[in-house]
Amino acid sequence: MSDRGFEAFVFDLDGTLVDTASELISAYRTLCIELGGGEKPFDEARKLISHGSGRLVTEATGIEEGDPRWELYRQQYLDWYEAVLGTTATPYNGLVDAVKVLSNNGKKWGVVTNKFRRFAEPLMASMPFDPPAGSLVTPCDVVMAKPHPEPIFLAAKELAISAEDMVYVGDHVRDIQAGNAAGCFTIAVKYGYIEDHDEPEQWGADLCIETPEALSQWIQEQVSCP
Repeated sequence: MSDRGFEAFVFDLDGTLVDTASELISAYRTLCIELGGGEKPFDEARKLISHGSGRLVTEATGIEEGDPRWELYRQQYLDWYEAVLGTTATPYNGLVDAVKVLSNNGKKWGVVTNKFRRFAEPLMASMPFDPPAGSLVTPCDVVMAKPHPEPIFLAAKELAISAEDMVYVGDHVRDIQAGNAAGCFTIAVKYGYIEDHDEPEQWGADLCIETPEALSQWIQEQVSCP
């Protein structure tokens, strides 16, 4: 447990705050079937999610960035994803309750994601978080996305706090790099979209947490400390 007093708790979106794998993989399966070499295993695809739509296109079709078809296929994938957005995604266990506890204790919360606003905003609007996030920062709002700290600093500004008074939680090394560079207390979660070779303990986070339930408990402990 940290002895720092935190004023805000900010989360990465996919694989940290909300489990979006079912929707992303639904679109990926369509991509594989329609434009690639056939359906891929769920677990294999799940580990690729954090690398973004471009990597999914390459894995499904074998086409690399630079090929004139690559961007067309990527946009088609995003259209397929948009069609299922918000239909099966769910908050990770305990995090809706954690947000409520934060609000009840006068703390702020937000989201910093590398997901485009086109998808992040309607997805968050479909989730049962109450109150809604006080800040939602996407790559559309900044010049430099994570791992650069600019999105973290923007969230801190929108929440009217110092980044040093903020916790940032993520399931990818770029999340931890961004949070550390901004001076946040950083948490790496091990339940997200992590590849087999990844070692979250080596990312330089202040804390590693195994499950969303444990994250929820930790957050509630912080705000209940005298």
